Amino acid sequence: MAQERHDPATGRSTTGHEWNGIEELETPIPRVVLFFLAVTTLIAIGYWILMPAWPIGVTYTKGLLGIDQRIIVTKQVEEAAAARASWTDRIAETSLDEIAADPDLMQHVREAGRTLFIDNCAACHGTRGTGGPRFPNLAAKAWLWGGEPETILETIRVGINSTHAETRVSQMMAFGRDGTLEREQVRSVAAYVRSLSDLPMSADHEALIEAGKEIFSANCAACHGEDATGSTDMGAPNLTDETWIYGSDAQTVFATIYSGRQGLMPNWEGRLSQVDMKLLALYVGTLGEDAK
Repeated sequence: MAQERHDPATGRSTTGHEWNGIEELETPIPRVVLFFLAVTTLIAIGYWILMPAWPIGVTYTKGLLGIDQRIIVTKQVEEAAAARASWTDRIAETSLDEIAADPDLMQHVREAGRTLFIDNCAACHGTRGTGGPRFPNLAAKAWLWGGEPETILETIRVGINSTHAETRVSQMMAFGRDGTLEREQVRSVAAYVRSLSDLPMSADHEALIEAGKEIFSANCAACHGEDATGSTDMGAPNLTDETWIYGSDAQTVFATIYSGRQGLMPNWEGRLSQVDMKLLALYVGTLGEDAK
């Protein structure tokens, strides 16, 4: 029978394990650890009894307190909707012009509209509405279809080149790819279009401007107008301002004319309520105000 050994310094027995002359003591678990283990066990048992805890097939134990987070969240949502109803009902019943003239309602528009915009529109237009390559800058007020609240609301409702039966339709021809213009003619039109915004260009491009003007008048003015200021009836952009959807450098403008463009905006009818679309339409109209 093995004789129990004790550590001479502490008087405690050892386990019999030894590493390089160092023996392991038979140290008991500290009582404080046992205390907290007991407390947490009691808390866990109490939680299981009082709160929803254990899955049982397609349901679960409800607990003596009957607390249901789904019911709590549903109630909170209903309370929030009731609180919003005090002003959303006014938004629903009031015309866009009247809302725009009401500072109290416009405060709600700026707050709720910003959330709606970030959730639904910022992926393309950016959180500030300044857009980017291929996506219009809404803060620049360079409207393709018009910037009146009713017009913006209609654009949101039906979209552009979308699946909606009443969608706005806009398409720029591929003048070079489809053979309408020769490559040199496309270069000339690109030079002329860039000159309308006083963009810097090489001497070679400046020499093409006069020829480009004639080609523009014969091929582009039908949509963009003789003065190139665009048409909100056709969604044709103003080519004389400083706002460019796809870019203003020579190569990008050439590519736009040569290959054509067809923007796409989804329709939001059926995905957003009428009130939400009104909020968005009015909010979009306020974009860029902070920059003034």
